[in-house]
Amino acid sequence: LYVTDFYNDTIRQVTPAGVVTTLAGLALNSGASDGTGSDASFNNPADVAVDSAGNLYVADYGNHIIRQMTPAGTNWVVTTIAGVPGVSGFLNGAGTAAEVAYPEGVTVDRSNHVYVADTGNAAIRKLTLVGTTWQVTTVSQNFSGPTGVAMGPDGNLYVADYYSHTIRKMTPAGAVTILAGLTGTSGSADGTGTAARFYYPEYLAVDSATNIFVA
Repeated sequence: LYVTDFYNDTIRQVTPAGVVTTLAGLALNSGASDGTGSDASFNNPADVAVDSAGNLYVADYGNHIIRQMTPAGTNWVVTTIAGVPGVSGFLNGAGTAAEVAYPEGVTVDRSNHVYVADTGNAAIRKLTLVGTTWQVTTVSQNFSGPTGVAMGPDGNLYVADYYSHTIRKMTPAGAVTILAGLTGTSGSADGTGTAARFYYPEYLAVDSATNIFVA
């Protein structure tokens, strides 16, 4: 299990036996430095995802950037792959030429494309590796405040749209629909589709049978 320890500015690992290790960052030492292990720094990392090669991707919320963590023996090397540290903006482009704003969620598809809940821009962004550089594009702006994202086994992206109190689905073609909840209406009711209610849903996960679990 990989954990973003938000207020400690660290990325942690929990083994099946319950052993906790800090992989990158130094507790209570915020920053935006790339590097290995504790030489790297984060500023309120909000979410982490794993690709098929075992690399980690981190939504570094306070820095407005996306980081990649690559295993190197027993160490982890942290690299900024998109955005400019400390710069909140909305630009597509390659690597640090792109800009994001307060990214809160990150997930990876089967082709190792990285999807980001760009919360500050109310958008979903996609990172595609082109050569050695990550290209950032905008795949949808039909959201109120996306925070959590999860890639389903069906190839659809599932989104916790925090400010609209809804759970939404985005197809590979970019079509967005509301699966549950009613836009602008908060509550705690169970039910089907728009009869259900959420109150600022923030994160979600999808299992192998495409059941969705929402915080």
